Amino acid sequence: MKTLHFDCFAGISGDMTLGALVDLGIDPQVLQQELGKLGIEGWQLLFHQDQRGGISGTHAVVELSPEKHQDVHDGHHHHGEHRSWKDIRHLIVHSRISEGAKKRALDIFRRIAEAEAQVHGRPVDAVSFHEVGALDSIVDIVGVAIGLDILKPDRITCGEIELGGGTVTCAHGTLPVPAPATLILVKGLPVKTGGFNAEMTTPTGAAILAASVDEVVQNRRFIEIKTGYGIGNRKLDKPNVLRLSLREEDPSQAGAAVEPSGGQPWKTEDLVLIEANIDDMSGEALGFLMDRLFEAGALDVTYSPCVMKKSRPGTIVSVLSPPARLDSLRRTLFQGSSTIGFRETLVHRLSLEREERLVQGPFGEVRQKTVFFEGKPLRFKIEYEDRARIARKQGISLEAVEGFMQGRETN
Repeated sequence: MKTLHFDCFAGISGDMTLGALVDLGIDPQVLQQELGKLGIEGWQLLFHQDQRGGISGTHAVVELSPEKHQDVHDGHHHHGEHRSWKDIRHLIVHSRISEGAKKRALDIFRRIAEAEAQVHGRPVDAVSFHEVGALDSIVDIVGVAIGLDILKPDRITCGEIELGGGTVTCAHGTLPVPAPATLILVKGLPVKTGGFNAEMTTPTGAAILAASVDEVVQNRRFIEIKTGYGIGNRKLDKPNVLRLSLREEDPSQAGAAVEPSGGQPWKTEDLVLIEANIDDMSGEALGFLMDRLFEAGALDVTYSPCVMKKSRPGTIVSVLSPPARLDSLRRTLFQGSSTIGFRETLVHRLSLEREERLVQGPFGEVRQKTVFFEGKPLRFKIEYEDRARIARKQGISLEAVEGFMQGRETN
């Protein structure tokens, strides 16, 4: 099994990841060509060899044309141009990059938008990016998504992540490291602070990990295939580099998603089902617990009624967890519910390929999820939030909105 491992002993940022992917063997000219499919101008992506602390690697630099260039806010070359999550989503969805890269780039940006929305108490679609909305950061994130789509590892892993220390200056002022959005994005991942007196993991780097890592690993047997180093901008007393390892591992040791042999049109994943029986929490408390479990990284949360001892009515709380989020979900259950114990079972989930994109409907732009079987669209569904928004605005039912959407031609 081909595994890509992120070794973030000196943190991670978008440009460091892009540099490490090229150092690992991704063709920079192919990256340039694919990024050109975004349809935006005013930039060029350069790669050159550099060293940090005696370690050689590749330094990725996005150079902006004079009219695009803004003052640098921090050490990771994010600039002051503003774009909303809606703008960025539209740009990526309507670009000509591959569907795999498109899906990953949207996932990375969505996670940043949700983190920023939580920090500032605003709806996700109302989030206006500062540093991450800048042109060079768009090139970083979409470039990483393209590089990972070209590499196509069977799974992606990481170990402990260095966040850094001290303070960081951003569009919202001077803040302690880690920045609030970074702390939200690394929830469920193993982190440490204090190894450097600087911001070592940026929100962009944290979002790349949150959107990509299938499993957190510490000790594992593997055969190293190739190693790549991405050079950071800072020259410190310790190497400011990100190490990517391409490895061959025994699939029996892995707990992550793998494509089954035989050409089946679905993927299977090894996940963990956590179940707890609870009989002393109110409906409101259970609803709040569900929200917290999803925030902690649950793939799914369901509640089922049951009868417990002494004929007391109870609730079975079922949580589906990827291996990388187990500890975070365990803590959430112990701290956020009344349970004193729960069961864990290894389960295999089979799922079809799906994608989310923006489409034009009779009431404007909406988000559509499409499910594929053997590479062909099987069915689609408009996101509930968009259907509800249209129903309220037009004064019609959800069913009527569905009827209008089903009657349109998909594009």
